[in-house]
Amino acid sequence: MKIFVAGHRGMVGSALVRALEKKAGCQILTRTRAELDLTDAGAVAKWFSTEKPDQVIDAAARVGGILENAKRPVEFLLDNLRMQNNLMESAFGTGCKKFLFLGSSCIYPKHAEQPIREDSLLSGPLEATNDAYALAKIAGVRLAQAYRDEYGKSAISAMPTNLYGPGDNFDPESSHALPGMITKFHRAKLKGEKEVVLWGTGSPRREWLYVEDLAEGLLMLLEQYDGREIVNVGVGEDSTISELAENVKRAVGFGGKIRWDASKPDGTPRKLLDVTKIHGMGWKPKVSMEEGIGLAYDWFLKNAPEAKG
Repeated sequence: MKIFVAGHRGMVGSALVRALEKKAGCQILTRTRAELDLTDAGAVAKWFSTEKPDQVIDAAARVGGILENAKRPVEFLLDNLRMQNNLMESAFGTGCKKFLFLGSSCIYPKHAEQPIREDSLLSGPLEATNDAYALAKIAGVRLAQAYRDEYGKSAISAMPTNLYGPGDNFDPESSHALPGMITKFHRAKLKGEKEVVLWGTGSPRREWLYVEDLAEGLLMLLEQYDGREIVNVGVGEDSTISELAENVKRAVGFGGKIRWDASKPDGTPRKLLDVTKIHGMGWKPKVSMEEGIGLAYDWFLKNAPEAKG
């Protein structure tokens, strides 16, 4: 069994490779961006015609936080569309038996009923601060369904909640909230600062899934699920951004205060996934929030350039 993990250097892709390495009977295929530009349709087609993987996990994406999404909507839309289109077309054109498309919980409407069920997709307007990325991912979901409907191909789609852990992006200018907080609190601690300023009001609610748990859930879906409908992958519990900040502050050991800049956007008020479907299949996350933040901070200290201050 040849399994291609697209985006293996990212947080999700690297976690998937680590999880696959524990399993027998599979050959893991990976390529760096320098070796294979996934936005280049010709290069992707040529590579697939040579390697012919049996399964593909599409964990490749251009991702970022509110600031990065707002600054580069064209790149977020076009790069993600190109990568997922090229991968799916070439995979099924060369005999791929199963394709797992990885989306994001941001595909759901900004004011979707909580917790968000899979059938909430396209039931209302998106959050404006990341609609380009969300639209690209929605197109990927629909393309997977179209390959199933028109050609009978085995294409499944998973929607993870907010993620964190080893391999995350800790640049406070382009990262998501949790890793950005780790960097800010760490730097403030090194400099002996008395406060850290964070975006928004701290009132939005989010759930956070440790990436190693996600990888196990995705491999379970790859082995056991073959349905047309998307599957949420999450914890089923959430907390406010303010509560998250206190948890990160405690893990990092920053002794100062937190000041919220309410002039900056909060994003979606709440984003909690209904995980009834995947929990019913027997998968549940194992790593608690407190443990996960500690593990993420340990990895940051050992591996992230931002840890140097």
